[in-house]
Amino acid sequence: MFTGLIQDVGAVERISSGAMTEVWIASHFPADLQLGESIACDGCCLTVVELKGATFRVQASPETLRHTTLGLWHPGTAVNLERALKVGDRMGGHWVQGHVDAVGEILESRAEAGSWLMAVSLPPQLAAIFIDKGSVALDGISLTVNRVEADRFWVALIPETVARTSLKAKGVGGKVNLEGDLVGKYVARLHGLRSGLTEEQLRAAGF
Repeated sequence: MFTGLIQDVGAVERISSGAMTEVWIASHFPADLQLGESIACDGCCLTVVELKGATFRVQASPETLRHTTLGLWHPGTAVNLERALKVGDRMGGHWVQGHVDAVGEILESRAEAGSWLMAVSLPPQLAAIFIDKGSVALDGISLTVNRVEADRFWVALIPETVARTSLKAKGVGGKVNLEGDLVGKYVARLHGLRSGLTEEQLRAAGF
């Protein structure tokens, strides 16, 4: 489990393809990184299988490649990193599982009054769990959904987010990992919702 608060921006050093894709990522994490621990890499929950100095190796299955942006990575790719939440840690973002739901595309990107606005494509299968002022993990970053439209949603990056993540470097046409809000998923499942949630539907569900 994660919070969506990025702790480091690492860099892909090497990728090896095979039955499992092996990825070596350089980070600035302290020496207490452990074999077997989970790290969210651009929002994908991956397991550390090897450590060598400040570099760690993770593996990705074909399923991960099909449903995330990991297949687009190459040496030099910047990767948002977050270690798993510890019991007693502050919950500064929102509940993030590291289970990517879909890949979105940046449709618009522009500065506005000191912040950076982005419009991201909204896959139809996720529409039911997106609401105005809800939460979304975008490349592992916990963000507030400013506005939901028929085919897209908007988020705003404050200067701190721009400085501490790799997201602003992705321009229009860039691909991003999307993870919808965990609570929204269960509400939508419980009520069999297949389209965007409305305020009336949420009230009826007790929210």
